[in-house]
Amino acid sequence: MTSSESSNSANLLSIQQLSAGYGQSVILKEVNIDLPLGQAVCLMGRNGVGKTTLLKSIMGHIKPKIGKVVLEDHDVTNWPANQRAVAGIGYVPQGREIFPYLTVHENLLMGLEALPMAERRIEVLDGMYDQFPALKTFRTKAAGTLSGGQQQQLALARVLVRKPKVLLLDEPTEGLQPNIVQEIEDLLQGLRDRQETSILLVEQFLDFAMSVADHCYVMENGEIVLEGPTKDLDQDSVREYLAV
Repeated sequence: MTSSESSNSANLLSIQQLSAGYGQSVILKEVNIDLPLGQAVCLMGRNGVGKTTLLKSIMGHIKPKIGKVVLEDHDVTNWPANQRAVAGIGYVPQGREIFPYLTVHENLLMGLEALPMAERRIEVLDGMYDQFPALKTFRTKAAGTLSGGQQQQLALARVLVRKPKVLLLDEPTEGLQPNIVQEIEDLLQGLRDRQETSILLVEQFLDFAMSVADHCYVMENGEIVLEGPTKDLDQDSVREYLAV
């Protein structure tokens, strides 16, 4: 694993000796994760081991007890979430958190809010409608009336509209039909291959993770217990840490 004391400019995002939790409870225990430029990295593990806590710490929703979050060699550990968004971190949380009473189009407009005023160009939305044709069909519908798969596409589009440098995804396939899972897999593979964004993915669907990610980390009890290039990982060993 990359030393937390060294700076590697090839890493767009670096999590260094990060410990975090809620109140007096410590969930993450000195976690180290590197996200290289233009790659997809997956974090796997059972429910409750700290995966979502890590994403929230990266986004600025939880203040770490110790350790650092470094984006492009800038220590952003103490930056508020909105400043991290402006700097290029996009986050699609578990449960999507779209605005259900706003239309699809209004939700996408909200995605532009993180951009500087000069960069909030409405024509950027056309690219999202091209990428997600279903959203164009339902652009005037209230987002809360969409299917689960369509809501997940909207949540992704709302973040991608501002072209984030880092895309944080928390369980993007949860509860989705196989055809929608395949569409999201194709989308993420395309983003990775074109190096449009670097992806940190939390996922329990092993086949999906192995297809999308270049490198995988496995977490147990708030610690990284297994990691390596996806092609070299023993899938049986990974499954042991995913089994309930």
